[in-house]
Amino acid sequence: MRLTSLFTIPRVLRHSDAIGAGLPPDDAVVLDAPDPSLRVALAAAAAGHHAPAAELLAATREHAQWEHRDTCVSRLARASLHHPGWLDSWLEDSPEDPDAVLVKADQYVYQAWKIRTGARARHVEADQFQAFHTVLLDAVPVISAAAELNPDDPVPWRVALTQARGIQAPREFFDTYLAEANSRDPHHEGCHIQALQYLCAKWYGSHEEMFAFAERAADHAPPGSKLHALPLQAVVEYLIADEDTPDPDPYAERAEAAVTRAQALSDSYAPGDREAAGFRNHLALVLWSMDRYEEALTTFRSIGVHATTYPWTYFGEARAEFLEARSDTRVELAMKVPFFRPSPGPPATGTPDWERELAPRSVAIASTGPTEVAHAALICGHSLRTAPAGNHHTYVEIVPDPVRAKRAALLPEDPLTAAADNFTTAEEWPALVLHRTPERSSFTLLHRGRKVADHAWETAAPAADHARAAATATALARVYGLSDPRPLAHILRAAGDPARHQGELVAALGLPPLPAGYGGQQEILAGLPGARVLARRGFLAGMRDTLTTKDGVHPEAPPLDERHPARWWVLRTAALLLFTAAAVYAWWTPDIGWFRSTVMTLLAVDSAARLVRALRRRPVSSTPPPATS
Repeated sequence: MRLTSLFTIPRVLRHSDAIGAGLPPDDAVVLDAPDPSLRVALAAAAAGHHAPAAELLAATREHAQWEHRDTCVSRLARASLHHPGWLDSWLEDSPEDPDAVLVKADQYVYQAWKIRTGARARHVEADQFQAFHTVLLDAVPVISAAAELNPDDPVPWRVALTQARGIQAPREFFDTYLAEANSRDPHHEGCHIQALQYLCAKWYGSHEEMFAFAERAADHAPPGSKLHALPLQAVVEYLIADEDTPDPDPYAERAEAAVTRAQALSDSYAPGDREAAGFRNHLALVLWSMDRYEEALTTFRSIGVHATTYPWTYFGEARAEFLEARSDTRVELAMKVPFFRPSPGPPATGTPDWERELAPRSVAIASTGPTEVAHAALICGHSLRTAPAGNHHTYVEIVPDPVRAKRAALLPEDPLTAAADNFTTAEEWPALVLHRTPERSSFTLLHRGRKVADHAWETAAPAADHARAAATATALARVYGLSDPRPLAHILRAAGDPARHQGELVAALGLPPLPAGYGGQQEILAGLPGARVLARRGFLAGMRDTLTTKDGVHPEAPPLDERHPARWWVLRTAALLLFTAAAVYAWWTPDIGWFRSTVMTLLAVDSAARLVRALRRRPVSSTPPPATS
């Protein structure tokens, strides 16, 4: 670690929370979250029913909602790769339905790209390329049928543009398909994105041709059109190009202009607007890569919970890359704020109250009694509430502290997972940490202080990979002593109803049912019989209580400071001012030795610590618990 980085750690600890104000929690972030109507159609498709999808696409066709239609077709086509039965039955019932045929055409294209993968051509095997081209050629008659069944629809031509890129179609075919799309909707975003991909340097064009096409489309786009952000996508393709950038960069000015266009477009949308998520994610990536962290943070706030697959999938798992870039932005900004300067204020009004609306509802189920959990959690750095769950288990939740502990700032963002990681260390019993948001449910299994398994269900996400689900199920079965992991794997691969699947997993593991109210309010254990609060200790106090508390006895509550009279505050404040002035004078004056200067400094620090400790002694939670320990 560089010495300069070591010096900036105190700044990060002091300022990162304030800088991150207005950002939704990590667990609330969902990848490619659908709108309500599409969510219903995807959930029904996962259950094998095509009627909601048919109604949705028919409405987009009748009202010529081509952008929304393109989004729905794309998501349904991807869903059909994992649950094909509903689409097969739809085509069996209505083989000439233009909506069903269009989804089938797009399914061919997605299936082909799944075979090829998104790797560079030099990393794709010959047999993959052969299968890739075979599936794309099979798609030709289906794409043609979709275009003929609904002649006014530009979406089949978006599919055709994608297929043409894959089969290495000559330029005249590309020009024809793009002209057909423009004749139906000259500002269709999906068609222009596919055309830009064809023209970029990694396919069949060049940087110059790509930028010129994107800028021309943006210049002719009507106000408010998302095509104003198309040059930004060209910037992303330029940034990820597998080549050295010359100095000076010939496209630097065009990249700046693209960012300015996209920022103006973003300002015209409300914070958290799902419609703006696509180009805002591109904007956040570009600003972050340019080290423009303040603007990047503003963009991350405007994105809210709506992460998108592109452009983050270029660098790894999309959601993880999004969260890492967002976290890095906070750290970079915190490092630049002097330690003694006040932390930045909260963002301007207009940002949704993510913490109230979408903060994950979390609870842990520890496979031991409340007393054992309390003993193990004395130095976890958080205040916890425990409640008995049957005879051999304990519910655990975080009790929000009015002032965040210093050690908590060093731990991961989710406090309950961090606490469980600590209190399961060196213990034989595991803890299952459960999180739930409106769009996502997840769990993390911790055993002996390490993460054994984790999994997440999202409302519109496809089924989990079979091999990964089987490995997770095997790990769960081993920890909980189950002989057959196959029922667990089946639950892990379920899709459509995250909350229900989470509850089914808890039951399959033989754990107590989730407590009533879970998923609603943040603190749900206060009303349960036997609920107690384990107040947060400092590290040394926690070590002392760990060594002095007898086995089988619940730890006593830490002693509370007496209420100090006004005279105490006046004297301590005066002492702080006096010792601080004396320390400054002592270090400033060469006639005073280092020993006396050090003594004055220590006295000033001690006075400040006493005042801070007294100020921090406040009630742990607004909800009074039945008992405190």
